[in-house]
Amino acid sequence: MVQESVKIGAMEKKLDEKDLAEQLILEGYSHLYVWEDGPDVEYHEHTHRAESAHIILKGEMSMTMNGETRTYYTGDRCDLPAGIMHSAKTGPHGCRYLIAER
Repeated sequence: MVQESVKIGAMEKKLDEKDLAEQLILEGYSHLYVWEDGPDVEYHEHTHRAESAHIILKGEMSMTMNGETRTYYTGDRCDLPAGIMHSAKTGPHGCRYLIAER
């Protein structure tokens, strides 16, 4: 099941990638990296072997899972169970996001 969107801190403050990474490590994630895509990049349906968390650092990304599309914005977090089929598309200004896997 996909986690509800969670705003991380006051949006007036810049998201601190180091603090976010430390929190994910405390949650048991061990493989973390930052990824950035340009505008309107599409990822067709696929799965991941591991459970993953995506935290949007800048921009937006729409994810479709189980026939439902939801858009995530700066500060939002989306947790994906291992093996769930999903697709994604970045917004018109691209997207920079922190990915963590466990």
